[in-house]
Amino acid sequence: MKSAPTFSCIGSLVRVLFVALATVGLARAEVATGPAAVTPVCAVSLDTVLRDAGKLAERAGATVMRVEGSSMLPYFGDGSVLVVRPTEFDRLSAGGVVVYRNHLGELVAHRLETRSEAGWTVRGANNPRNDTALVTPDNLVGSVYVTFHSDARIPAGMELANALVKATPVALAASAR
Repeated sequence: MKSAPTFSCIGSLVRVLFVALATVGLARAEVATGPAAVTPVCAVSLDTVLRDAGKLAERAGATVMRVEGSSMLPYFGDGSVLVVRPTEFDRLSAGGVVVYRNHLGELVAHRLETRSEAGWTVRGANNPRNDTALVTPDNLVGSVYVTFHSDARIPAGMELANALVKATPVALAASAR
């Protein structure tokens, strides 16, 4: 029997619970931009957070992704790690955060805005306008299940840690393209 996953710091576990609640209850809240939109940080290295996220993803049938960009601040940004679960398109709802593949082939993590017959419009929390691509059943990767935060550092001289970071897919939290 597998044991429960251990987390690097209590802060990581608290953040997991906060993000789960934020995804459900605060998804429609106003978002701070500018100086108040600071990247959330936990005093845990990126490779440790990736390993913790990997343990959870393994149990949840999900994928781990690193975040690059700041369009989803204050929810997540550089140094954050997402656990993304496959989701049926028809189960999506406004305010949820998804990862999809845009027309450039990039993975993007943004919030669902409105649904039309053509698909969902999405936008980063700090972006003034919607993305140019719509989320459709064909480009949807999944929903953000959990967000982990790290200090975005990789310990010096750790080739295995560097390899883990480089092998993890990147989900952009970037301006609309």
